[in-house]
Formats: sequence, structure tokens, C-alpha cells
Amino acid sequence: MFESGPPRTASPAAKVRVFLSYDREHDEDLCERLDHQLSESSSEFEISARSADRAVEDHWDDTLRREIRGADQVLVLCGEHTEGSQRVGAEVRIAQEEERPYTLLWGRRERMCTKPTTARTVDAMYSWTWEILQAQILMIRHAVQRRREAPRKPSDRVPESQPA
Repeated sequence: MFESGPPRTASPAAKVRVFLSYDREHDEDLCERLDHQLSESSSEFEISARSADRAVEDHWDDTLRREIRGADQVLVLCGEHTEGSQRVGAEVRIAQEEERPYTLLWGRRERMCTKPTTARTVDAMYSWTWEILQAQILMIRHAVQRRREAPRKPSDRVPESQPA
């Protein structure tokens, strides 16, 4: 016999948490464009935190580090002046230090966009289409799930202290 109704699926996985990095002085419109795209479609990710208008100081670095550590991925919206943004450079540097994957998106089709100075020379900058963005996020989602589901190796356990 055939069952009626929608096919059964596993419970949906949590969305990928994304830290959004962008040059606040020059690319606020890119952030608004992404917000608009997110509001009009279903997506595999959610913005958990974003570049903030804070002075680059020691306590700023601690707060930023905590936000990036809490994200599964960092998404960098690149514009014409990204290379000169200390804030975006610091966000990418912290993502590298915290071993968070990051994706660079070419924010303006008609203009020459630049990478943050802290990006690696091998880091690709992807065209910003909804399909490419979703594909990058989906790749990260699979990597995050594999990392969460991977059994811990005996070498990963902390050894118990031996009595003297």
C-alpha cells in the first residue's frame, strides 16, 4: 500500500550561523542587499552577528572574537575599498585564528572589488549570485555536520592525572 501525504524527512538541520563582515563606511548597501535577499527566500543560513561600528581596541577584539567563534562561517562582502578596511582585515584575521571558514563575495559586478589585506593569496572571491552563495553555505553546512558527528579519537581525550 502507498502512504499519502508529503514524504517523510529527517528533522531539518539547524541553519548555518554566519558572521557577516563588510566595510561599514563604504558597503552598507551590500549588507542591505543581502538582508533583502534573505527576507525574500528560504536559505540554509542566518546572520548571527555582523561588523559593528566599534573602535578597534583590545576589548573590541575580545567581543569580535567571541562573535566569530560563535559562527559556523564568516561571509565577507567585498567592495572597492575592502582592502583598506582595518575592521574587515581584523575580522578575517580572527576567523583564520579561530579556524572558521570564510567566503569572499564579489559585491559589485560593475566595479573592481578588493580582498581584505589579511586574506590569503589563494582565497577565491566568488561572484555574488544567490545560487553561488547558497552552494558555498551548503558546503560549509556539510563540513560542520561532519565535524559535529565525527567520533572523537582516543588521542583527543584529555589524559586523567595519575596519582603520585
